[in-house]
Amino acid sequence: MMPVTAPAEPTPTPELQNFDEEGERPSITDVNGTVARFEMAYEPSPKERHPFGPPLRSRIPSLVYLCVGIALLSVVGIAYSSSGHGSLYDFFVEGDRFRAVRSPVLATMVLVSGLATVLRAHMRGVIVHGDGLEMRDVMILGIPTVRRWAWAQVHRIIVDDTQPRTRVAVELWDNSHVKLPEVARGRELADLLERIGAARRIATTRLARK
Repeated sequence: MMPVTAPAEPTPTPELQNFDEEGERPSITDVNGTVARFEMAYEPSPKERHPFGPPLRSRIPSLVYLCVGIALLSVVGIAYSSSGHGSLYDFFVEGDRFRAVRSPVLATMVLVSGLATVLRAHMRGVIVHGDGLEMRDVMILGIPTVRRWAWAQVHRIIVDDTQPRTRVAVELWDNSHVKLPEVARGRELADLLERIGAARRIATTRLARK
């Protein structure tokens, strides 16, 4: 009788791993502890405008001056609308007989001057848009000035975080430096310019606080 050899048992096939049940797989940047910086780049569209106004502490004097003008005009109005008795009537109405400029005219001049001061204080700032950068400032004589630079003219963005408030300057292709005026949201302005610089390959130098 010939010996009968039993058939070998089939080797079990390893089960394929089901990646659908694993959920979200970690990226290689998360495993290595690095962070991808592609999302830092940002290029605004030509219609986008990001205005940055002056800080509140630089606007307080003009607001106080405006409040003084409003209060003075109100007091003069009360004096002229009184019944002809009282210290306000005697000081303003009766006193205007001997003054070169009447009280209503003087109070109106102060109010208009206060309004102009507030508007002039609010004109300072920086506007960032898709085509470039715009800086608005006021000269010593109160004449407003507007300076514009296209992104192609900006060679480097310099962010100074060493000061109590973040300041920004730009270096142009002609090796000149322009210090942007202080704004209320200085850190937000610096971050926005840094993101635009990353998108347009503009060098950015950030001076960190020690």
